[in-house]
Amino acid sequence: MADNLAVDKIGLERAESRLAKSLAGFKLGDTVFHLLTLAAAWAVLILLGGVIASLVLGSMPAIKAFGLNFLSTEAWNPVTEKFGAMAPVYGTIVTSLIAMAIAVPSAMAIAIFLTELCPFTLRKPIGIAIELLAGIPSIIYGIWGLFVLAPFLQEHVEPGLIATFANVPVLSKLFAGPPYGIGVLTAGIILAVMVLPIVTSISRDVFETVSPVLKEAAYAVGCTTWEVIRSVVIPYTRVGLIGGVMLGLGRALGETMAVTFVIGNAHKIAPSLLAPGTTISATIANEFTEAVGDLYTSALIALGLILFVITFIILAISRYMLMRLHQQEGR
Repeated sequence: MADNLAVDKIGLERAESRLAKSLAGFKLGDTVFHLLTLAAAWAVLILLGGVIASLVLGSMPAIKAFGLNFLSTEAWNPVTEKFGAMAPVYGTIVTSLIAMAIAVPSAMAIAIFLTELCPFTLRKPIGIAIELLAGIPSIIYGIWGLFVLAPFLQEHVEPGLIATFANVPVLSKLFAGPPYGIGVLTAGIILAVMVLPIVTSISRDVFETVSPVLKEAAYAVGCTTWEVIRSVVIPYTRVGLIGGVMLGLGRALGETMAVTFVIGNAHKIAPSLLAPGTTISATIANEFTEAVGDLYTSALIALGLILFVITFIILAISRYMLMRLHQQEGR
């Protein structure tokens, strides 16, 4: 009897020892995982801080030379070293707004069709085709825009816009001048095509998260398809929709090569959307390798800093909107 008790005690001690070793191994693994994730989080912050510091330091000569006039000056003359960011900032904002005005309604319509109206046999092929658009390199969009879209707009669209709005206040200035084909409007359309797959994919994914029970209940009380979409689907998914729109806007603000091909790269502000212009990204891409002198290089880096600030403001606004939506949902 005593021997059996001794054997049981030894077995219990061995089991406790194995359990303690296992728990120690788990604790070590958790500690290592915690440190790795913490290091990754800090690495992101350090990289972001490094980017901000390098942009600020690199743009200091231009900031000291021009001050706030750098933001309000249109002139861009490397020969006399007179630089202003107003034309690139204007082009960046206007082309992005044009792109979002075209892409967002189109993307919503496509997403609604795929999730609510499209036959099941066509949903997957159409969805794959839209996702393939997102994988096309931006330089391909630029080549297509320069050799296909710009001539088409120059011959068939822009003359009609000029003639149609010639006597309409405000619009006559927005669609005035000779039909160049390349210009701010063309760049905005190219950006819309590039942004469309992103916004469409996100919108479709968030629409699919709507519970079928909610839609079936709406149909049961007599709602039409449009009423279900307007009163059930869109309110239920508005947070995700705003996120998708902001991601698309971020893509539009930072796009470089496609815009460079079709915008005309003219450092001037024209009231007409048909006139050539430039953007921050296009200016940096075109001139950075040819920049001679510290002030010229600093002015281009300052443009990059301005683009960073614009993007940060857009993201901050989107986060604030999402926060307000969450608060309203809580109430």
